[in-house]
Amino acid sequence: SDLEKEINGDLFGPVLEDQVAALQETARLHPELDLGRVGIRGWSFGGSLAALAVLRRPDIFHAAVAGAGVTDQLLYNAHTRERFLGHPDEFPERYEACSLVLAAPKLTRPLLLIHGLADTNVYPANTLRLSSALLAAGRPHEVLLLPGVGHQAMGAAVTENLLWHQVRFLQRHLGVVARTSAPGHRRAGARPRRA
Repeated sequence: SDLEKEINGDLFGPVLEDQVAALQETARLHPELDLGRVGIRGWSFGGSLAALAVLRRPDIFHAAVAGAGVTDQLLYNAHTRERFLGHPDEFPERYEACSLVLAAPKLTRPLLLIHGLADTNVYPANTLRLSSALLAAGRPHEVLLLPGVGHQAMGAAVTENLLWHQVRFLQRHLGVVARTSAPGHRRAGARPRRA
């Protein structure tokens, strides 16, 4: 496919630049959009992409929520990665270029990492290694681990609260005033109803 040809040797670069181009075109069509407050969120490959977005393009992306992302391509299914990157012994530079762990010292934007501890597809070690590298580099970030949750957090009992957690993170770091609140939570200044 065209996508496979485009990302051959570089899993993220072309996809990230497509996101930037789409954002810029959307802003051209809708000038009311505030490009000074752009957040990105994703899960699995999208989680890797979201983290990479704030690492590589902090000029465009101002906060990110990264769920269950592969942070070290050597920790993921070898067959899948070798299909796009080649064998790691032959192309170590490709694996290094895709490593979020190696890029960790570049973080300058707010980042929330989320991972289910029962994930057998993308092992939690990916998120833990990135967090460790961020801590070693003195880069503040947040981590939310989900006990008993596998690779697909959507549909789990925690889904609604997990989504609200992400919304609040993005609101807080992008300076967005909340228009609605999470279920069961009152807005600031709202009076409780009397029975």
